[in-house]
Amino acid sequence: MSDGAGSTAGSAAAAEFDYVIVGAGTAGCLLANRLSADPSKRVLLLEAGGPDDWIWIHIPVGYLYCIDNPRTDWRFRTQAEPGLNGRSLIYPRGKTLGGCSSINGMIYMRGQRGDYRKWVEAGNQGWSWDDVLPYFLKHESYHGLDEGGTDALHGHGGEWRVEKPRISWAILDSFREAAAQAGIPNSDDFNRGDNFGCGYFEVNQRRGVRWNASKAFLRPVQSRPNLTVWTHAQVKRVRFEERRAVGVELVRGKGGIGTELFVRARGEVILAAGAVSSPHLLQLSGVGDAAWLQGLGIPVTHSSPGVGGNLQDHLQMRLAFKVQNAVTLNQQANSLVGKAWMGLQYALWRRGPLTMSPSQLGAFTRSDPSLEFPDLEYHVQPLSLDRFGEPLHRYPAVTASVCQLRPASRGWVRAGSPDWRQAPEIQPNYLSDPYDQAVAANAIRVTRQILGMPALARYRPEEFMPGLEYQTEDELVQAAGKIGTTIFHPVGTAKMGVDADPMAVVDGRLRVRGVTGLRVIDASVMPTITSGNTNSPTLMIAERGAEMVIADAR
Repeated sequence: MSDGAGSTAGSAAAAEFDYVIVGAGTAGCLLANRLSADPSKRVLLLEAGGPDDWIWIHIPVGYLYCIDNPRTDWRFRTQAEPGLNGRSLIYPRGKTLGGCSSINGMIYMRGQRGDYRKWVEAGNQGWSWDDVLPYFLKHESYHGLDEGGTDALHGHGGEWRVEKPRISWAILDSFREAAAQAGIPNSDDFNRGDNFGCGYFEVNQRRGVRWNASKAFLRPVQSRPNLTVWTHAQVKRVRFEERRAVGVELVRGKGGIGTELFVRARGEVILAAGAVSSPHLLQLSGVGDAAWLQGLGIPVTHSSPGVGGNLQDHLQMRLAFKVQNAVTLNQQANSLVGKAWMGLQYALWRRGPLTMSPSQLGAFTRSDPSLEFPDLEYHVQPLSLDRFGEPLHRYPAVTASVCQLRPASRGWVRAGSPDWRQAPEIQPNYLSDPYDQAVAANAIRVTRQILGMPALARYRPEEFMPGLEYQTEDELVQAAGKIGTTIFHPVGTAKMGVDADPMAVVDGRLRVRGVTGLRVIDASVMPTITSGNTNSPTLMIAERGAEMVIADAR
């Protein structure tokens, strides 16, 4: 496997491949592994960022330094959001080998059976829970099966490591008791088709170190002579001849400054650049809403109005509570002794706060008891801060972030310029649908109910975000706009759908409609968002997509 500036980019032999994969993130790494397993196929994997060789990628708490850092993050921003009182949010997307799996929260979550039922009901046959479960199992290495046990719902021997967290907090244990008192039972597994319950999240780590898609799927096959990986290789557009994708135009060099190249794909071009960059590349290549593209001066290859539309994301409301009689990360992180102890724990045992994902305790419940499946997810943290990237508060506190799992609001991603160097415009439209506003208000009420349970009484929780002055329906919706922020789960911008759906961008085999030789295989193809963290469902999509590419080539 050749990588980075060391490979010979300009030779004719290096300029033609069977498969050209754009994006070495969660999906791209798995695709490169599977497609290069056939030694007769030459595979090129392109990554705009650099290698995943920075220490903070691998120490789990390092996400604090990776997000909004140009070394590892595209540093996208949303447009001003009316539903969030006009605020613009950072919109992290991984820009390094491993992509978002190198900077995300490492939480292993498949979603619920009902999520995939909705995909099938929309006409996407073959994507039910029972259909997709084998693809989760295929690459899973589940901690509970290390001694040779069997479990119909978990796999062993795959590349994607799933482990229990290596830290616990007394106050989070008490939150779990309070959730049970509020009617949310204990759970030790959120990946069995119905997430209802409260427990510690399982994480994609190996012995206290982040386990990203690069480690899992690229490094084991780096000796394959038919697999080439170029880092610092930013794709400008897909090139078409007639209506067939024949390759990509790209620039090799840091920051998009360097040698311009065209790489030809004998078989297929596969976009795996994620729910922001894949639709943006389609638009720059002339596949998108014709009127919009013409307004930008981009020649239209195929009119596909759904490209960039259907954006869905999980908006989390961050409720924070001061507590007493408790140890939280706030005290430890603001103490020299605490910092030294955290470092020592990690150095000696790979345990302690440096192994923490952004959230340790999870809970799934319903905003309305009549719902079949939970529609709220909690990420509970033994810490508090005003906003991401700022110091922790100096007093003990906990944050109970709650997000609506199946939002009705829809946003968009679109090119704002024909210049490939310019970031796309991102408008999630959070809380634009009245249904989402009602769920957000109920989510705050449910959170307050849990914090008021006897199990937490000894900590005397005192809400300071958003504050008890928000009580009426309108006030709670206003509060949601004040404390709401993305939980980094954008999907749906190149949705999978049937011929009769004018907004469908790809078909059930992930082929871009209206052209040939081009697929999208990443989170952007989800018709509707899954009920939970979206990284592992993206791996499932890549696993299925790779199988489809191989089968269709025969």
